[in-house]
Amino acid sequence: MALRLGVQLHPVCAGVRHERRYNRFMMNYAALQVAAVQMKFRPTIRENVEWIIELIHSAARDGADVILFPECAVTGYRREFKGLEPGSIQRACGEVARAAREIRCNVLVGAPTFRNGKWFNSLLVFDRRGRKVFRYSKIHLTDLDARFFAPGNSLAFFRLDGVATTAIICHERRYPELVRLPVMMGAQIVFHPNAGLDSLEVSKTKRRGRDGIAVRAFENQVYYVFANTVGPQGDGLWSAGDSKIVAPDSRVLALANNRDELVIRAELDLTKAGRKYAREAQDQPVFLRNAWKQMLISCKHQLQRQKVR
Repeated sequence: MALRLGVQLHPVCAGVRHERRYNRFMMNYAALQVAAVQMKFRPTIRENVEWIIELIHSAARDGADVILFPECAVTGYRREFKGLEPGSIQRACGEVARAAREIRCNVLVGAPTFRNGKWFNSLLVFDRRGRKVFRYSKIHLTDLDARFFAPGNSLAFFRLDGVATTAIICHERRYPELVRLPVMMGAQIVFHPNAGLDSLEVSKTKRRGRDGIAVRAFENQVYYVFANTVGPQGDGLWSAGDSKIVAPDSRVLALANNRDELVIRAELDLTKAGRKYAREAQDQPVFLRNAWKQMLISCKHQLQRQKVR
């Protein structure tokens, strides 16, 4: 299911309707309404944030429990990051958090983050109360990333309304271990914010859903939610759009086009996300059992270290 964003959307206030939807979900973890936003970046942070807030209200009004935005949605991706002020990003993300709290919806949004004197390309996770419950920072950087960002050093593992989930960012689709290990830990959903930046020729090869995402969902038996930017990015570069939500059996439940800003939605039946193949891989072949066990222990320890910083 997709909503075309060709008209102005009006925010709605949190109220009885959203409280009832929240209470219904809290009594039934088996179903989750997820939305993925396919958007074009605006020229300024202010314009991006205003559009993000519009879409949070609109998607939640239509029943979304979780909303995923693209990589660097707050600032835009193809920009000069030098000179970026940490305070301006914190204020912008604070506005996104307030929108999540007002509408009682989980929101995942891409944004640069600053800590220990370094910038990171991150995905921020806000729960229904507007609390920042997780921050994942991109580990495998592109050449463009590396000009400004430092690499993260921890896999993503967090819970939304009690559901274990994970995330990767853009280029990291090429590193299957970033998904397999969190799925072994219990993740049932992969969230993947993206900001496509390719030649038109390469961009076309990613269209119509043929990009390996369905394979990643199938080989782990989990849901996969992919939110991309769309359209020309300047200097002959493009973003293919093609945002999608994929089921554990590789069926595409929702697919955006390659031209328009859209919000796609799907209901995830979490009883179908049994992680069968990831679980079986921990047991066979026998000679790898201890290696998998040690890797999972290391992942959990690193997550704990990240949490206390």
